[in-house]
Amino acid sequence: MLRPEIARSWWRSEMSGLSPEAPNLRVEPDAVDRRSRLAAAAEPVLAELAEQLGDDGFCVLFTDRESRIVDMPIGAGQLRDRLEGLGVVAGGVFLEETTGTNSIATAHELRRGVAVHGEEHYLEPFKRFSCYGHPIIHPVTRRLVGVLDITCDTGNDSPLLAPLIARAARDIEERLLQSTRRAEQRMLAAFQAAAAGRSRPVLVLGEGVVLANPSAVELLDPVDHIRLRELAVGIVHRGIGSPPPHTVRSVELASGREVSVRFQAVAPGAEGVLFEFDKPDGTGATARIVGSARRPGVRTTEPVPGMPVYVGGEPGTGRTRTVQSLVDGGRTRIVTLEASEVAVHGETAWLADLESTADDQPALLVVEDVQLLPDTCAVRLRRLIERPGLWIALTGAPLAELTGQGAALAAACPAHIDLPTLRERTEELPELVRAMLDSLGAGDRLRFTPAALAALAGHPWPGNLSELNAVVRAVAGHRSVGDITPWDLPEGYRISPRRRSMTPLERAEHDAIAAALRECGGNKLHAAKRLGISRTTLYNRMRTLQITT
Repeated sequence: MLRPEIARSWWRSEMSGLSPEAPNLRVEPDAVDRRSRLAAAAEPVLAELAEQLGDDGFCVLFTDRESRIVDMPIGAGQLRDRLEGLGVVAGGVFLEETTGTNSIATAHELRRGVAVHGEEHYLEPFKRFSCYGHPIIHPVTRRLVGVLDITCDTGNDSPLLAPLIARAARDIEERLLQSTRRAEQRMLAAFQAAAAGRSRPVLVLGEGVVLANPSAVELLDPVDHIRLRELAVGIVHRGIGSPPPHTVRSVELASGREVSVRFQAVAPGAEGVLFEFDKPDGTGATARIVGSARRPGVRTTEPVPGMPVYVGGEPGTGRTRTVQSLVDGGRTRIVTLEASEVAVHGETAWLADLESTADDQPALLVVEDVQLLPDTCAVRLRRLIERPGLWIALTGAPLAELTGQGAALAAACPAHIDLPTLRERTEELPELVRAMLDSLGAGDRLRFTPAALAALAGHPWPGNLSELNAVVRAVAGHRSVGDITPWDLPEGYRISPRRRSMTPLERAEHDAIAAALRECGGNKLHAAKRLGISRTTLYNRMRTLQITT
């Protein structure tokens, strides 16, 4: 009988579509960074471990945060050759979906130490080995940065290997802490030198570190930090042994401003990036305005009072609020009828209500969800749209999705407002979240951190603004003050941030893969068959689109 943690790992491996006969290994040697802070912290610890193990039949290796093998610095020759023949090489990605149950992949999955003995391995070729893995957790950010592993033939197995590898992992974490402190000192020195006596915005971003002068705080939204990190990917380790090079780029901020930014590593080979912005003067920085000035993100043919208007969009995009914004300060009398009420009260009663409301001459008559109206009611409503002196606003599905009488009603309105989905306007999340916090009276007490906003930006938001408002309300309900981190969000929203904005094609791909995985109960093999693609292609696209199950 398998231990519960091993049985669950086997189930996850099977659900990924992995066969017990052989790994589905990915090898990415070009992605291995042997000059990382983790590699530098591990080097002296592994040297000491090599002295303790001597030439006995053990191999020690460690992986990065993507569970990608960085190095096998300790290894008995024959055992090392056998492991390399199974894909245990630099760049090999050891996840449960690629290599099944083992002490690297399962420790990476569980974020705690794991021992896997002989027959407990999911893959047949690994059953001749015993292995012990322990996660390496960054002491400041508390994120997993790698796994340390020791592997041997089952005949050399010993319960003492577990505390040995755990102690070595703790030693690496302690050295990471020391190097983090030195890196923070370098980042602070670089920031102070760049910001001294200058009014232009200056920002330093490191792992778990944000330093900004007042001008940068005023200029940048938290979501801009995510964009800037993406912009600077890959520059940290350039120029080792020489002055760090700088790069100048033009960047569009979440506010719509376009600014010039000069950025460089804070020191040769050091973690942390220094950003210096041209000071915005208000003339060269133009805000991106799409549609109506009343509501950012609205695409519209601008209505005027008295002109029939159609407001379209998915449920939750703010159709009702947009209609209300058309009248003067909310003081004008608005009467609203719901098309869905036809199914409750019948066509005759609904039409009578429509006629009496129109005869009462409200300042604005609103009919919601007109795509639900039966033909008889829709025809009568079209005639009312043409009545002089009656101002009518209709809401319903997006214009592109309308058919039949719904499309005819929208066409009868000279003015159209088509509201985008929230997933099309995630750059506005900081502004939207702030407005929602303000409406709850919590704007001066709560702040969503960049990491929390990044997590929200990765959500598909089928419920649009209504769904976002529910999330903000839930968070404000259990936190009264302070910074909101991803762990403060409802569980379904604590997802990894997307590394870059998705194109419409990528969003469609993301939604199709996510739907297939849901329909197949998380079984990746069945999902790949349903989508008509190979399992390897599915894994690659899931990784690119950052889809997790």
